[in-house]
Amino acid sequence: MSTVEETQPLFSHLLELRNRLLRSLLSVLVVFLCLVWFANDIYAFLSAPLVEKLPEGASMIATDVASPFFTPIKLTLVASVFVAVPMILYQVWGFIAPGLYKHERKLIMPLLFSSSLLFYAGVSFAYFVVFPLVFGFFTSIAPEGVQVATDISSYLDFILALFMAFGIAFEVPVAIILLCWTGATDPESLRQKRPYIVVGAFVVGMMLTPPDIISQTLLAVPMCILFEVGLFFARFYVRKDVDAEEE
Repeated sequence: MSTVEETQPLFSHLLELRNRLLRSLLSVLVVFLCLVWFANDIYAFLSAPLVEKLPEGASMIATDVASPFFTPIKLTLVASVFVAVPMILYQVWGFIAPGLYKHERKLIMPLLFSSSLLFYAGVSFAYFVVFPLVFGFFTSIAPEGVQVATDISSYLDFILALFMAFGIAFEVPVAIILLCWTGATDPESLRQKRPYIVVGAFVVGMMLTPPDIISQTLLAVPMCILFEVGLFFARFYVRKDVDAEEE
């Protein structure tokens, strides 16, 4: 009898998980259906930083027959996921909230909101700051006699990689707060490791960005700044004693 009673909650949790996954996918699908009609405009918007830096008379090209159709559609699908992130996070919150203590709910909800906000900030920083500098550098160093004509599919893969790199890198404050809250470390220990973390930021920038010093530095410097921001807020989320938590 006890086995049946234990199995029923498991099935109910799996059913709840399935329903929330379906709602998340449905939200992405709804956004995609709304944006797909503007797929070419969305691609034109994201390709503007490169197009503006191309030499006069140059343009982007499509080396694959189906690229002019599938590349904007792929971009629109990714953009739909980005737009639907608040709804996806809401479903995540709805699934985990019932199993959290009251003080944990007070922490997780702000972290979910701030993590999505920081991710959008990282993507915006990449588009408005990094792209103009990187593309201006790449187009200016082209050898004489070489015409810059970037393939639209390759360009999409390039910018999506940078978007993910900067979006994830901007989550540093959230990661620090979680580490301190769970007791894995504390702000004072992180301060003592600051020189190593600065070096690590540049190593991460080297691994996540293209092999040019500009994008690497533009990723590492914000990570160092966000590390300091995370240290400042982490002192308010230092893990309490077990008795205090239970109280």
